[in-house]
Amino acid sequence: MTNSKQKLMAALVVPVVLAMSGCVIVTEGDHDWDSKDGYSQRDWQELERDNRAAIAGLEADTTIESVRTKLGVADFSDSLKKDDALYQVLYYRTHRVKSDGETTRDECTPLVFKDGQLIGTGQLALSSLN
Repeated sequence: MTNSKQKLMAALVVPVVLAMSGCVIVTEGDHDWDSKDGYSQRDWQELERDNRAAIAGLEADTTIESVRTKLGVADFSDSLKKDDALYQVLYYRTHRVKSDGETTRDECTPLVFKDGQLIGTGQLALSSLN
C-alpha cells in the first residue's frame, strides 16, 4: 500500500474507532428498581425509616407548612371543613404492606391537622374526625 492510501485508510478508520469507543452503557449504579413509583428497594426502605423517625419527632401544634418542609410532598392528602374548622390529613409512607410496587394509603401514616396545626398522627387521630 502506498503512503497516501495508508493515510486515507487511517483517516477513515480512526474516526470510526473513536466513535465506537465513545459508546457507553449508562446504568443507575446499584439501584434495583422494583416499583412502579420509581423507588428501589433500598430507596423505599430508607424513605420509610426516615418518615417514621420524622413523624415520631413531631410535636402537637407543629404547622402543616413545617411538616411539608421537613417531609416533603405527601403521598396522599385529604381535607374537610367541619364545625367551622379546616381539617387536613397528610399521608406519608412509613411501612410496606404489599410488594406490588405502588404506594397505597394503608402503607402510610396519617398526620391530622386542624386549622393548620398538628393535632395527631396515626389511625387514632384519623378516626377522631368521625
